[in-house]
Amino acid sequence: MFEPLGYAPAYLRLSEAIRDRILRRELKEGQALPTETELARQFEVNRSTVREALRKLESSGLVGRRAGGKRLFVTRPTRESVGGGLSQALTLHETRVVDVWEALQAVQPGIARAAALRRSTEALEQLASCARRFAGRRGDREFAVEDVADFFNALGEASDNPVFVLLNEPLLRLLKPSLAVIIDRVPQARARIESAQKHIVDAVRDRDAETAAMWMTRHTRDFRRGYEVACIPLSTEVGQDLGVA
Repeated sequence: MFEPLGYAPAYLRLSEAIRDRILRRELKEGQALPTETELARQFEVNRSTVREALRKLESSGLVGRRAGGKRLFVTRPTRESVGGGLSQALTLHETRVVDVWEALQAVQPGIARAAALRRSTEALEQLASCARRFAGRRGDREFAVEDVADFFNALGEASDNPVFVLLNEPLLRLLKPSLAVIIDRVPQARARIESAQKHIVDAVRDRDAETAAMWMTRHTRDFRRGYEVACIPLSTEVGQDLGVA
């Protein structure tokens, strides 16, 4: 299946060789990799070299283990793993609250439009369920923030566009701390979020793409107003303490 490696560093060349096969879909999702012993034989390297290469592939989300098992299988990087890495990178690049807001304003109306055009019945019900959960939430701010993130993620799934799905995750991770402050400090925040979610769900249900996009535009504009009312400077870097208890 594989050819011997030509030169060191062997573990990097080995991981790249397997990665290339995965990205070319010659190794498909769910397919088991050969054992460490077999890979060492095929690549003509030590098992320790194979182990290091597999560790690199596993950390990138291209291979993984099934519960309780030792065998590695080809996997797709999860939304969470992609989002976690990108959100960390954005934080290190000194991303500001206003940068996150501008990205949301640019991206989210397009996601809402695509969701209205392409949503399945199951995706619509998931979106509506997220909105109902937020509307019924009273008290706990942390759960309310997660409900909002779940709504955006459900909208991304409804768009049937994997780019939107993966793009959502890092933005939502960076949004959550400031959203928690807004919910704490702005009395009308919950009601305005609930109203926007209801109108977006209705538009997606009716397959009214322009109305869905319009309400999402209003929704994201509300976040900026929320920053101002909650006294969150737009120049604040997303990794800084926003003063929420």
